[in-house]
Amino acid sequence: MKYFTSFFPILTFHYISSISAADYAANAESAITVLNDKWYNASTGLWDGLWWNSANVMTAIADLGLIDDSFKSTAEQIISTTYSKAPGRGGTNDGGYINGYYDDEGWWALGWIAAYDLTGNQDYLDTAVTIFDDMTTGWSTPCKGGIWWDKSKGYISAISNELFLSVAAHLANRVPDQKANRISWAQAEWDWFSHSGVINSANTINDGINKITCANNGGTVFTYNQGVVLGGLVELSAATGDSSYLTEATTIANAAFKALTDSNGILTESGGIDEDNNLAQFKGIFTRNLAALQKVAPSEAFVTFLTKNADSIWKSDRDAQTGFIGPHWQGPFATATAPSQSSAIDCLVAAAAVS
Repeated sequence: MKYFTSFFPILTFHYISSISAADYAANAESAITVLNDKWYNASTGLWDGLWWNSANVMTAIADLGLIDDSFKSTAEQIISTTYSKAPGRGGTNDGGYINGYYDDEGWWALGWIAAYDLTGNQDYLDTAVTIFDDMTTGWSTPCKGGIWWDKSKGYISAISNELFLSVAAHLANRVPDQKANRISWAQAEWDWFSHSGVINSANTINDGINKITCANNGGTVFTYNQGVVLGGLVELSAATGDSSYLTEATTIANAAFKALTDSNGILTESGGIDEDNNLAQFKGIFTRNLAALQKVAPSEAFVTFLTKNADSIWKSDRDAQTGFIGPHWQGPFATATAPSQSSAIDCLVAAAAVS
């Protein structure tokens, strides 16, 4: 079944970067050093005491280790420390990664899958499986499918459902004896999500579903909601051999370019990014997943977008003296947080991966 009826043309920004993949990787490693020196606490395994954000930092670190052999041992060491120190610190009720929010759980599941991809450590993959099994208990909304954002059943968010899709599909490709079950979950999620109305007429994704009317709530179109779904569809396509999922992902990606970039093609977050520390994390999540899509559905526009944003980060939103990176990738630099630093790292890693 075809879910989308309109396709945006692939955008071309007429931009060619002079920076090599190795340079992007070196820039990412430099930014990680700054991040860790300022915000990493080895006694807790977290960055600035943040929970779901730390799962995303760890994912970015693992992703760099996967493409840069010189950084791999450093990444493995950081991940090992986080694995031993972080469990139970996020309001969890199991001394691990199970808490009251399914999106928190999804971020950590994807983080441990990335860690497994880097290291081959079965413990990391088993942790992701345990987290996903708990996420399945959220499949109880009144809207004929989907999972809740929270275990108190207060909200049906796009992000929790995208993460559920992505974790299920990732596991389908990594746990052979559970493949059929995980594909079934991923397909059930995508069938529900794609028909729920949360993907609007512009092919961008609003923040959630009204739990009373079961309709799109018209919430903000955040960058990360346009991103996580891309990674989920990439993995579902790999698990099933169905390339139509990649077509759907490409439509969403191109719609995000149209809706969420400035006149120079620089990704720009909707909402009060200066007031809400969490929003500073979002843009990197989009770029990470766009790079995953580029690997299997190559587009010159994707490469252009990622490299142009990475170049803008380094030239316009980075303090040259401290190495801190802010949340506005078009600049000028004003201030940095652990989320803004790690979000920028995601984009630098993505640029390295596709260059």
